[in-house]
Amino acid sequence: GHLLFSLLGHQDVVRDLSFAPNGSPILVSASRDKTLRVWDLSRDGRQVQVLSGHVQWVYCCSISPDCSMLCSAAGEKSALLWSMRSYTLIRRLEGHQSSVVSCDFSPDSALLVTASYDACVIMWDPYTGEQLRTLRHVPLHSTLDSSSEIHTSSLRSVCFSPEGLYLATVADDRLLRIWALEFRSPVAFAPMTNGLCCIYFPHGGFIATGTRDGHVQFWTAPRVLSSLKHLCRKALRTFLTTYQVLALPIPRKLKEFLTYRTF
Repeated sequence: GHLLFSLLGHQDVVRDLSFAPNGSPILVSASRDKTLRVWDLSRDGRQVQVLSGHVQWVYCCSISPDCSMLCSAAGEKSALLWSMRSYTLIRRLEGHQSSVVSCDFSPDSALLVTASYDACVIMWDPYTGEQLRTLRHVPLHSTLDSSSEIHTSSLRSVCFSPEGLYLATVADDRLLRIWALEFRSPVAFAPMTNGLCCIYFPHGGFIATGTRDGHVQFWTAPRVLSSLKHLCRKALRTFLTTYQVLALPIPRKLKEFLTYRTF
């Protein structure tokens, strides 16, 4: 409970934080001052870099599991992808029709998902910038509350499951959705109101959600035994980029599978 560092530099509200997943003491902060800042906690919280490029508040930041990339989402129609090695902008990911507010990498760093107020999740290949799939949130006209109008489906949060086969999303239409990568429609729903964020339990099986009214809720999620095929893909993609896979002397269909062009 002792204060270790006060990291000073941001000029406005800090909205999100992301530690480097490889255990190194690097922290990235995202702020309403339209910047991201990189801090080295092994050097008394020294500020390593200021990343400028957004023109709106930065809502979300996510470091890839291999610690090579950083994605940031602000109140803009594009997400920004940064190099964690040179701290330079790699590319803008353009495809959404409204503000991008959440992003997350798959456990093997081979996929990146972004969620937007346009009610869509876009799945990207972060190495090439290619859009691989779009998941559209269609309102459910169900018995959840038949007496009132269905809310808009503006998305608030998206996250990958630990094994990388499922996604969870929270939207303003009062639903938590769980998606399987191989399908274009959700495999499970849960009714919730005022949802703002979601995250999987690191060992799977549960999802935690946070709401505007101060509640944290826990939900059961599908438990899955990964196929040997997916485990091999995940192991290979942990250290091979898309370009390295495409350069391998293997059949085209195998390359498509390893680069998630087929699920």
